[in-house]
Amino acid sequence: MFGEYYENPPRAEHLFKTASAELDPHSDGWTLHQLRHSALTHLAAAGRTAPELQAKSRHQHLASLGRHVRLGEETSARITAEHDPAARRRSR
Repeated sequence: MFGEYYENPPRAEHLFKTASAELDPHSDGWTLHQLRHSALTHLAAAGRTAPELQAKSRHQHLASLGRHVRLGEETSARITAEHDPAARRRSR
């Protein structure tokens, strides 16, 4: 199945949605995009740093990472302020 993802992404999406449908409260199944964001949320809750999450997710901007990870508005703002390279350049 892993090889199928690279050869046929829509097939991987279908397989994941079908396999997760019985676990989904709405019985729709989840998308691979939702799985990716869920993984990032769990990593953030486990204490991974913003740069680690950014490297894992390949988001270019920490603000967009915060929206997807659902860290909460205050946490997202704090992480962005502490680690955003663009913000550090502006403050010099």
